[in-house]
Amino acid sequence: MHIHKSLKWLAVASTVGMLLILLGGALVTKTDSGMGCGRHWPGCNGQLIPDEITTEVLIEFSHRLVTGAVGILIVALAVWAWRALGNVRETKFLSLMAIFFLFLQALIGAAQVKWGQGDFILALHFGISLISFAAVLLLTLLIFEVDRKFDTDKIRIGKTLKFHTIGVTLYSYIVVYTGALVRHTEASLVCKDWPLCRNDEFTLPTNLYEWVQMGHRAAAGLIIIWILIIAIHVIKNYKDQRALYWGWIIALILVLLQGSTGMLVVLTKLNLYIALLHSLIVSLLFGLLCYMILLLSRSRIKK
Repeated sequence: MHIHKSLKWLAVASTVGMLLILLGGALVTKTDSGMGCGRHWPGCNGQLIPDEITTEVLIEFSHRLVTGAVGILIVALAVWAWRALGNVRETKFLSLMAIFFLFLQALIGAAQVKWGQGDFILALHFGISLISFAAVLLLTLLIFEVDRKFDTDKIRIGKTLKFHTIGVTLYSYIVVYTGALVRHTEASLVCKDWPLCRNDEFTLPTNLYEWVQMGHRAAAGLIIIWILIIAIHVIKNYKDQRALYWGWIIALILVLLQGSTGMLVVLTKLNLYIALLHSLIVSLLFGLLCYMILLLSRSRIKK
């Protein structure tokens, strides 16, 4: 099947654009720039284009512009992919998911600007964008025919790996949510030590913010152990299936990097570049786990 080169370029641009949206949203939160344009949306401080540019205005308004531009790219990608790859069963579903969750995250962001929302609702914002990113990423992989290059039509997955793949992917979303909750409740530095909240004493958290911070650390630690167990299982039993073998090795590398950057975020007192790298890695990890789910949906049961 011939895929037009322009469609491939559009897919790459959309995927990179979604990453920029994710990082831009994280930047808005980490720099406390959410009110850079006041309570105005889609305008900024009562103007279509603000004439007074502060750091907060630049970050918030740029994030809005990127979201709008990438939204156009994703709609174009979804329509084109639907027409060109409509015979591939996942294409239509992924196209709808990419558009729906992109607009949903934009609406949540607009609602926050206009009326404000609680921290527990705002924490969903990053996760919703993440689903849209995963859908765009999987569309891109389909367009580049990655499945054919790795012979994924011949994949066979046992019940144990099937259980772990579904479980860890769903659980990863909980880890993402707790991480977003740490940012939105401003609990990032409530525990200044690592790995314990206070390394000189072993005690339970004493307030909501410490529970949020330590709860996220516990959730992150568990997913590292879980993916390590999966990777060992795959290395022992799936050496002949390249997509699974290398996919889970890369997943292990990403989750270890995720844990390391999470530690450094605390130890460097919220270094902005490390914090953004932390968000980037978890985005790539979630996208990879979703690809593992796609492979699972295509596989036959391995006895």
